[in-house]
Formats: sequence, structure tokens, C-alpha cells
Amino acid sequence: MDLIKSLIDFLLHLDRHLDLWANEYGVLLYAILFLIVFTETGLIVMPLLPGDSLLFAAGALAARPTNDLSVWVIIPLLIGAALLGDNVNYFVGRFLGTQIKSRQRILFFKREYIAETEKFYAKYGGRTVIIARFIPIVRTIAPFVAGAGSMTYGTYIKFCILGAALWVTSISLLGYFFGNFPIVQKNFELVVFGIVGLSVVPIIIEFFKKRA
Repeated sequence: MDLIKSLIDFLLHLDRHLDLWANEYGVLLYAILFLIVFTETGLIVMPLLPGDSLLFAAGALAARPTNDLSVWVIIPLLIGAALLGDNVNYFVGRFLGTQIKSRQRILFFKREYIAETEKFYAKYGGRTVIIARFIPIVRTIAPFVAGAGSMTYGTYIKFCILGAALWVTSISLLGYFFGNFPIVQKNFELVVFGIVGLSVVPIIIEFFKKRA
């Protein structure tokens, strides 16, 4: 229970925690940010780590003159972390996809999930990879199911690179230019909820389309 409370506090007050880490660890914070983004995108069992809000908070922190962080280091570094995580996830999915297809299920992945994923990717193509990048939890699962499905690596990696670059650059720069406004700093919890809310809009739209 204490772990859950600590995680919630970390998610809602990312700006404060990152500020403390910047003062305590200095440029080693780059490595911490890299590890968090890699873990969120690369380990399918860790989809609840912060993604969008972490990028926003990191961008805002880099804009402050009180530390040595640079947004122009953060952006390429975290694009690399996202790409590395995605590739690990993709190839794990490719390996386990064969196992899942030959069995009924592995962990919480069933054979029919792969079949449905193949249909979805066949219908929407690589843009699915880009859209999924901006949706929490889905961005962690999407590389796995792309590997487990029939999407070739050549097709996947092109959209993966584009999606990672758009995701990291856009949200980090939003934080860099707007994250230090007094109204944002005073209401960072609401900003976090707002970012998450905007991220799940595509899922809500798709849900109502299917219902209709």
C-alpha cells in the first residue's frame, strides 16, 4: 500500500521530484530519465510508469536556470531510450508470438489477441505505431503485439522512429516553453491529469465508433 501511495505521489508531483533529483544528482539525472523511459516502453510488465508527464516535467526543468540540464540533450537522449525500449519489446513479442500461436495463451496474451492485432495493423498500417505512442499503456503494449503479429521489422522501425521523435520532441518542448508558467507550477497535478486525459481521447473515440 505504501508503494502505491509513493508511486501516486511521484506521478502527481513529478516536477518536485525531478527538481530534487537534479539538485542531488546533477547531470546523472539524464541517466535516470533514460532508464525510466526505456523501462516504460521496453518492459511490457511496467506500463504504469510516467511517460507523457515525465517528458513535460523534464522539459520544464531544463528551462530553469537553477540546474545544468539541457532540453537539447534530453530530447535526443530520450528518443534513443524510447527506440531502444521499443526494439526490445518488438523482438520479445516476435519470439513469444510464435509461442502464443502454438499455445492458447502466455501470461495475459491469448492467441486471438494476435489475430485481432494482425487485422488492426492490416487495416490501419504503420500509423497505428505512431498513434499508440501518445497513449499511456498502449504505447507499452503496441511494440510487443507488432512483433507478435505479422508486421515486418522494416515497416515497424520506420514508423517507430517517427513516432518516438514526434512524441519526445513535442511534449518535452511543451514543458520547456510552458511548464514554468506560475499557473502550471501551482496546478501541476491538474496538468498531469490533463495530459493523461488528452492521451486517452483516441481510445474513447474508437470505443464510441464501435458502439455506434
